[in-house]
Amino acid sequence: MNSIPELTERTNSLVLSYVGIRRAIGVSGLLLPVMLGPVGWLFFGVEIQDSMSAYYHTAMRDVFVGTLCAMGIFLFCYRGYDRIENWTANVGCFSALGLALFPLDFNSDPLFQRSITGYLHSLSGGVFFSTFAFYSLFHFPSSTPEKQEIAPHERERNFVYRSSGTVILLSMSAMGAYVLLLSAEQKSFLNGYNFLFWMEWIAVWAFAAAWLTKGRTIVAEIAVDLMAIPMDLLLKHDKNRS
Repeated sequence: MNSIPELTERTNSLVLSYVGIRRAIGVSGLLLPVMLGPVGWLFFGVEIQDSMSAYYHTAMRDVFVGTLCAMGIFLFCYRGYDRIENWTANVGCFSALGLALFPLDFNSDPLFQRSITGYLHSLSGGVFFSTFAFYSLFHFPSSTPEKQEIAPHERERNFVYRSSGTVILLSMSAMGAYVLLLSAEQKSFLNGYNFLFWMEWIAVWAFAAAWLTKGRTIVAEIAVDLMAIPMDLLLKHDKNRS
């Protein structure tokens, strides 16, 4: 007779642990660019770099490597609703560890590296962002009954997930155009404005928004509630008219 309550308690604990992992990934993504950029500049005298990867060669190396390793571990521990989602988490884990353990060559173009480790870093970066875009566009939205979770404003949450995935893909497209299409002079011009760094910041915050929403964090819950107000008012108005 006591087996059912015990099983329910264990299931709830398991769900809470996965929610905690989602929040940890989201918070890590939210803090990473802030710690590298503004905090590194204000407190450690590190100028804004051309890309987040370039921080490996600065005093902020430990922050860069440590955060990515933590995200890799979180992804390895995360389990989804099916085998495909589990494999996606594993791919994200290894790409995060690849970014952390295979540094980009110092003062180099991401497309033209001087070492194998540099090329592995560039490859890991593409896979890393692609993984999070895949999560936002395909795994997180409640497209099937099996993936539906008890949470208010499901429509708004799905909008956040899909918007996050779209922003990641747009940022990746901009970075891809920079790497593949621009001349050395054009890249040098954009480097003066830290173009890659800001594109990476946008992409990282986009996936952070999706994971924080999926993790039901307070800030994300408030944002979702605010997004739902116009639609709720519209539905209430239509109901009163009818």
